[in-house]
Amino acid sequence: MTIIQDSAQKIAVIGSGIAGLSAGQLLKNSFQVTVFEQQPNPGGLIKCNRIRGNLFHRVGGHVFNSQNQDVLNWFWNFFNRDKEFLKAKRNAKIWMDGKLVGYPLENHLWQLDRQVAETVLDELLAIHGSETNAKTVEANNFQDFLKASFGETLFKIYFGPYNQKIWNTPLKDVPLGWLDGKLPMPKLKQILSSNIIRQEEAGMVHATFYYPKDDGSQFIVNRLAQGLDIHTSTTVTALEKTQTGWLVNGEPFSKVIFTGDVRTLVHTLQEVEPSIFKAIEAVKNLPSNGTSNLLCETDETDISWLYLSDPDVLAHRIIYTGGFSSSNNRGNGRMSCVVEFSGSHKPKTMEEEIGKLPGNLSPLGHNYEPNSYVIQQPNTRALIEKLKGLLEPHGMYLAGRFAEWEYYNMDKAIEASMKVACKICS
Repeated sequence: MTIIQDSAQKIAVIGSGIAGLSAGQLLKNSFQVTVFEQQPNPGGLIKCNRIRGNLFHRVGGHVFNSQNQDVLNWFWNFFNRDKEFLKAKRNAKIWMDGKLVGYPLENHLWQLDRQVAETVLDELLAIHGSETNAKTVEANNFQDFLKASFGETLFKIYFGPYNQKIWNTPLKDVPLGWLDGKLPMPKLKQILSSNIIRQEEAGMVHATFYYPKDDGSQFIVNRLAQGLDIHTSTTVTALEKTQTGWLVNGEPFSKVIFTGDVRTLVHTLQEVEPSIFKAIEAVKNLPSNGTSNLLCETDETDISWLYLSDPDVLAHRIIYTGGFSSSNNRGNGRMSCVVEFSGSHKPKTMEEEIGKLPGNLSPLGHNYEPNSYVIQQPNTRALIEKLKGLLEPHGMYLAGRFAEWEYYNMDKAIEASMKVACKICS
C-alpha cells in the first residue's frame, strides 16, 4: 500500500465490527484507511470461535440477508454466494407451557388451547374489526402498541413476558420508532388466513437467509478484513479536533468514521465546540443490555430459532446455529446451539437453567458481552441526530449499532456504512 503523507487523504475508522469493516472496504480504494480496534481481533458482535470443535457464535447467531438491493450487490461482490454460502428457510418456534408453537404466534392460534385461542380471536376482532372497517392502532409506547395490536391475552402469554426478558426494561418506556421493520404486522385477514390455510409467513424479515458453509459469521469477518490496515489491541483514547481534520491518538486524519460506543465519546473527544460537548454529554448515559451466551450440544432439530416466553425460564431464546451448517458441529456428533440470556449470569446459573429447556442440552462454553442490545428511549433518536448534525460538518461520522444507537442487524450496519461512504465521497 502506498503511504499517503497528506492527511487530507487519510480516514480513520474506529471499531472493526461489521460497520467498521464495511466502511473500510467501501473507502479503501479512494483513501488511505486505518481501522482502530481495541480488541485483539476484529469482528465485534459477530466474532466466532470453536470450542471442542463446535462453532460458538459468542453473541447469539448471525446470518445474512437484506431487502436492500444495493447492500446485496455490495456484499456478494466479496463472496461466491453459491459456493461459499448455504441458503436456508427460517424455521422459528415458540416454547410455551412445555410445547412448541409456531412463530409468529398470531398465525398459529390453532395450536393453542381452544379457549385461549377463542379469547384471542374475540380480542382481535374487537380491535381490528373488518378489513374494510379496520381501526387505526393508537399507542404512545411499545407496551400499549402490543396490547392495542394483538390484544391483552397475546400480550399476557407471549409478547409481554418475552419482550420484557430480552429488553430488560419497562416496555412502556420503549418508543414506537424502535419497531421499524422489526415485528411482522399482519392484517386481520392475514391472521385468519394463516390459521385456516396454515401456510408459513414468507414476508417476514429474514424469512430466508444465507449462512457461510464454514466458520459462520467469522468467515464474513475474515473476508471483509482482507486488505485493510487494522490496528488491533489499540484503544483510541483521544480524538482531537484540528483546523484540518482530526488527531486520532496523535495521528492526523482528515475524517473519522466512528462505529464504536457513542457513549465513550465524552471521554475521547477533545478541542470541540461547546455545542458538540453538550450533545455528547446528552448521550453518555444511554441504556443498553448485555447478554450471557451458553454454547451447548443439543438433540437434532430443524428449528432455527426458539423463543422462550415463559417468565420462569431465565433464557429468552435458543439459536440452533449447528443446524445452519453441518460444519459447525465438529464435536462428538451432536448438534450445537447457543442459549441466550439477557444480562450477566454465572455459568453455573445458566447450566442449571438449561435443564428447563428442550433438547437434552449439554454445556460446552460460555461468554458474556457487556453490551449487545441498545435500548431506545423517547428522545434517543433526536439526541443522536442532533449529534450527527454537529459532528458531520467537522468530518466525523457515526455508523453502526452502538454509534447510532439502533438495533441493526448485519445488513443494516452495512447499509449505515454505505450511507456514510456516500457522504464522504460526494
